[in-house]
Amino acid sequence: MVVDDESDILFAIKRGLEAFAEEYKIIGANSGRECFEILKNGQVPDLILLDIMMPEMNGWDVFTKLKENPKWKEISVVFLTARTDQYSKGFGTPLANDYIEKPFEIDDLKERIDNALK
Repeated sequence: MVVDDESDILFAIKRGLEAFAEEYKIIGANSGRECFEILKNGQVPDLILLDIMMPEMNGWDVFTKLKENPKWKEISVVFLTARTDQYSKGFGTPLANDYIEKPFEIDDLKERIDNALK
């Protein structure tokens, strides 16, 4: 699942990863609220690519809520964000399975997703 409020990012990741690796099926969510609606409807992904800077519910809040729920706490989370400051990177790196800064290359993204799923 990709959770990002930028529709261009959702489209690029979906097109790029599904073309690059046929085994991937990408679910897109435009917000934290939509992410949780999808999860509550039983679509639980192996991994969530999570943007940090989103309106209403930011990525930190989504991450915390995921980890508080026994059904979702084992989902691998990779922050995928434009936040390049040391505080965010220092805080996010040990919490999540990875911390990837935008912009990114699709082949690097695939490799890091594969590593996070191991």
